[in-house]
Amino acid sequence: MTDAALRFAAAETIVRDLGAFALAYFNDRDRLGITMKGAQDWLTVADGAVEARFREKIAALFPGDGVMGEEQGGASADRLWIIDPIDGTANFAHGDLQWCVSVGYLERGVPVFGYIFAPALNELYSAMSGQGAFLNGRRIKASDSADIGRATLEIGWSNRRPLEKYLAQVEACYRAGASVKRGASGALGMAHVAAGRTDGYAEAHINAWDVAAGVVLAREAGAYVNDFFAGSTALTQGNPILCAAPGIAETMRKLVALDGV
Repeated sequence: MTDAALRFAAAETIVRDLGAFALAYFNDRDRLGITMKGAQDWLTVADGAVEARFREKIAALFPGDGVMGEEQGGASADRLWIIDPIDGTANFAHGDLQWCVSVGYLERGVPVFGYIFAPALNELYSAMSGQGAFLNGRRIKASDSADIGRATLEIGWSNRRPLEKYLAQVEACYRAGASVKRGASGALGMAHVAAGRTDGYAEAHINAWDVAAGVVLAREAGAYVNDFFAGSTALTQGNPILCAAPGIAETMRKLVALDGV
């Protein structure tokens, strides 16, 4: 078994454990300790607790590996785990089932595998480079849609970019005939493209922990994904993301007009 395959196998057990751990918080509202990091930037006790648990497990199993997370940060490493302990924290805090634990693994800056686990929905997405994408063990693939007028798109909102740009993206997609929604979890947004539930996901700015797993998942499902991790600042400053069924990717790229995708 290769080093990456060993980590991929171990990661499933870890992610399932983290999901159950997070779900216990979700089902006990009095423990959430909800605070705000900024405008519509939610934080709960569970976010920090899940990430701390993950770091402990990686330190015990793979002590030479690096870890980067939303809550405690981190730095680049040849073998790097990236975690969003609760992606969709606003949903989590409101009792909405659409949230997940997202874990991606990179070697020398290249995404190798990822897990996205939505425990409240009992959905585990997994993918390793060259081995396909799966939902609860069953292979998934991106939509074969080639008609933007029949497409369902998701456009993520970031308060790090002007609201006017976001509204213009939504309007452009509606005017092209697409249906547009927002689920408030970038990781699940990409997972839903991989599963063919939606035809595209775009966000003007998103952080590495939101997409590290989704990049591998969507590509392995046959979707177009821009090279998010290109350049030296993707890990620390984030980038735009565009993930779409191949038949509509070019049309969607023009509609949302994101820099560098």
